[in-house]
Amino acid sequence: MEIERIQLQKHGDSRGMLVALEQERNVPFEIRRVYYLFATKGDVHRGQHAHRRLNQLAISVRGSVTFLLDDGTGPVEVVLNDPSQGLLLGNMVWRELYDFSDDCVLMVLADQLYDPTDYITNYDEFLREAHGTRYREGPVAWPGR
Repeated sequence: MEIERIQLQKHGDSRGMLVALEQERNVPFEIRRVYYLFATKGDVHRGQHAHRRLNQLAISVRGSVTFLLDDGTGPVEVVLNDPSQGLLLGNMVWRELYDFSDDCVLMVLADQLYDPTDYITNYDEFLREAHGTRYREGPVAWPGR
């Protein structure tokens, strides 16, 4: 599965801590979009989709959140609760986010601008594409898995 925890370098002293995010250094792609989630109720489920092309780095800058991730071979659960760790999510990974702490702020860096055609929001369709039925964009097949 194309997911990886990335330990981000912390800098700090008695005054506090700092983590710098730099594209193609500790963020392994060009950053084209940044967004963040906050004030999410603990019983809410977010995500529930996969991306055909998009790669992301998710960081819980405050609080915690649980990710349920699946590349079509079975789910893996990952908890993000450390602002010095990022979760690198490759394309064609189904994600569902839940168990948000009251204070959770989840920041996501992406290598593409928002594109609604990149989303797969039906899990059965995702499984078909993940298992070899390729996505078609115009006359050329997308070179996915």
